[in-house]
Amino acid sequence: MEHRGVTVWLTGLSGAGKTTITKALEEKLNAKGCKPEVLDGDIVRQNLTKGLGFSKEDRDENIRRIGFVAHLLTRNGVIVLVSAISPYREIREEVRQRIGDFVEVYVNAPLKVCEGRDVKGLYKRARDGEIKNFTGIDDPYEPPLNPEVECRTDQEELSESVDKVLKKLEELNYISST
Repeated sequence: MEHRGVTVWLTGLSGAGKTTITKALEEKLNAKGCKPEVLDGDIVRQNLTKGLGFSKEDRDENIRRIGFVAHLLTRNGVIVLVSAISPYREIREEVRQRIGDFVEVYVNAPLKVCEGRDVKGLYKRARDGEIKNFTGIDDPYEPPLNPEVECRTDQEELSESVDKVLKKLEELNYISST
């Protein structure tokens, strides 16, 4: 399948469904003959941005580094799926401007729903004061104002969210509809 390079940036609270949607998107794109590359925030933090903390400055630097790699891949024709909380609008916009071919996907689920899905126990630890600067608890999350796609994971099935993203990629001519 022919496709153009693009970064699909999935942003949302921890537990909103970013990784789940990303994995399903990767499978669908592979099945269509595309060659997507996934940059998952948790995996990137273990490798590319090890040593960065969770201050605003460190979070911004983390997103800049992910954005740099995404830009390199995108300009070389890769469909890049980024799954990262990326809580601050300003840095997401900075990365969008750098990359150019950028589709922002707001993976939206209410905080209560995210806390209920908390398989790692991070929200509980943040509420108990064990984790500081946790997005959504004692650090802000700034939702996108005009994302290309919004997935309401508390109201729609995974397949609906994935189809929304694929449809947008088709509409913007990043992938063909066949």
